[in-house]
Amino acid sequence: MWQIMVERLPDKLGILCMLLAFFVPYLINKVNRQLHKHGDPPWKKKR
Repeated sequence: MWQIMVERLPDKLGILCMLLAFFVPYLINKVNRQLHKHGDPPWKKKR
């Protein structure tokens, strides 16, 4: 039973790629928000 479950788990590279697929866009979004927060002119900022 345990062997069947272990065989179905993704390998280490698959897990790494899944984590990167989440964290890379998340970090890009966070950096983009900070850049807009500090770099946008006053007339373009949300009120």
